Amino acid sequence: MYSADAIRELIEAGLPDASVQVMGDDGQHFAARIVSPSFTGKGIIEQHRMVYATLGERMGGEIHALSLKTLTPEQADAAAS
Repeated sequence: MYSADAIRELIEAGLPDASVQVMGDDGQHFAARIVSPSFTGKGIIEQHRMVYATLGERMGGEIHALSLKTLTPEQADAAAS
């Protein structure tokens, strides 16, 4: 069983330039907001694949569901305005 903090740490390890927030307290279902300059120029599917790659085989196994919101820093700044 994973915690939101453990998932955040895994994503941050795989995407060290990312700002990561993970919510979820049932140990299986999580939502994450990831802001990374590495997402620039990539489509949403490619961005999500980058995040899933940081979690490897845990996705669909120990981590049952993870809802993603991926943003570039520019998109995050625009959303905050």
